[in-house]
Amino acid sequence: MCTRISINNLSKTFTLHTQGGIVIPVFSALNLDVQAGECVALSGHSGSGKSSLICSLYGNYKPQSGSLKILHNKQYVDVLTANPREILEIRKQTLGYVSQFLRVVPRVSALDVVAEPFFNLTSDRSSARERAASLLKRLNIPATLWSLPPATFSGGEQQRINIARGFSLEYPILLLDEPTASLDAENCERVIELIREAKSRGTAIVGIFHDKHVRNLIADRLFHMSSFKEAA
Repeated sequence: MCTRISINNLSKTFTLHTQGGIVIPVFSALNLDVQAGECVALSGHSGSGKSSLICSLYGNYKPQSGSLKILHNKQYVDVLTANPREILEIRKQTLGYVSQFLRVVPRVSALDVVAEPFFNLTSDRSSARERAASLLKRLNIPATLWSLPPATFSGGEQQRINIARGFSLEYPILLLDEPTASLDAENCERVIELIREAKSRGTAIVGIFHDKHVRNLIADRLFHMSSFKEAA
């Protein structure tokens, strides 16, 4: 079995510099391995560190100690010690991320927003747009919207653009932060299908799924964050 994510003794705090330097513990001594084809659902109450762990995996947050290794180009790279260029290369080739919020360049069409990760890796604009169109169609985004910037879309439509963008490449690792939170039942099922297909080709997935129905259908195991919060 191939380990794609290996986290050892990871600890994260936040320092509130505007509040006299108060230190807020997030999690401590956290250990987690995620295998190829496995979906690990993070569980725990609000404030237990689920989103902070996702952000640490993506390189947006920097934990204070421990190691967070990603299998990238057949070698393990520690996100904590990687330089910014290495982080960008990991994101480009290895690590996909579907957040709760769509943040994209204004005035870029929905089709090109979704196509961008594929195009950035391959420089093949035609294939990137074909892949994007296929995903948009699958996620029930009307073709009449493809040429429009997604900032004008509804919350559910923006979330589906986010999902399509995250699945535009067959990333070896996917981070999913509430991917179905704004979706109706039909579109929820489409996302579940995409996640299952990713697992079947060996993608390692770490996600936050507050919808128990979705979590039960796709997660191979729960990873309880609360014990690491208590240890912090």
